[in-house]
Amino acid sequence: MEPAKSRAFPPAEAGALLTVVTLIGLGAGTLIGWAFGAASTGLIVGAVCGLPAGVGAVYRRYHGYFA
Repeated sequence: MEPAKSRAFPPAEAGALLTVVTLIGLGAGTLIGWAFGAASTGLIVGAVCGLPAGVGAVYRRYHGYFA
C-alpha cells in the first residue's frame, strides 16, 4: 500500500482562518469596550489581541506544512 500523498498548502483556507479569528477578536473587544462605555478603545484592544490570535490559529493549524 502506498502512503497517502500530502496535500498542497491551502493559502485561501489559511487566509479565511486568519480573517475569521481576527474578526472574532475585534468583535469581542468592541462588545466588551461598548459594555464599559468605550467601544473605540475596545476595538483597538480587540485588534491588538485578535491579530496575534489569528496568526497563532493559522500556525497551529498549518505548522506541519512548513516543517
